[in-house]
Amino acid sequence: MGQGMQIRQMTLDDVDGVVYVEERSFSHPWTREAFENEMRTNQFATYFVAEDDGFIIGYCGQWLILDESHVTNIAVLPNYRGYKIGETLLKKAILYAKLGRAKRMSLEVRVSNEVAQNLYRKLGFQNGGIRKNYYTDNHEDALVMWVNL
Repeated sequence: MGQGMQIRQMTLDDVDGVVYVEERSFSHPWTREAFENEMRTNQFATYFVAEDDGFIIGYCGQWLILDESHVTNIAVLPNYRGYKIGETLLKKAILYAKLGRAKRMSLEVRVSNEVAQNLYRKLGFQNGGIRKNYYTDNHEDALVMWVNL
């Protein structure tokens, strides 16, 4: 990783880079159109990108609706994992939610994704319940997690 790693708010120009990360992170990735819609028309959506020397290596999105924040997705390129980039992105999202007067933040995570669950617990998230057959690719359950801000 270069010396130029930074976290900043995502723009429409970042969609290609975010889709690149998305396609390398998930078996059923969001489409380019979905991310463009988030940038253009979803007034509740805010995304942050992690850049390394101008190259997008991760991102985190959330919807801030009234006093609730919901993390829509978070991903880091496989060869950049283990460097606390996901943690840094999520901390930025939490700070943004707090500044937006959110009282709590929630997310869903695969029940099998212990690495992500450990990160969320480290940042104060607690188990909130199970969404049965949440993931369309393999019908895996999602663990709902939340944290009071």
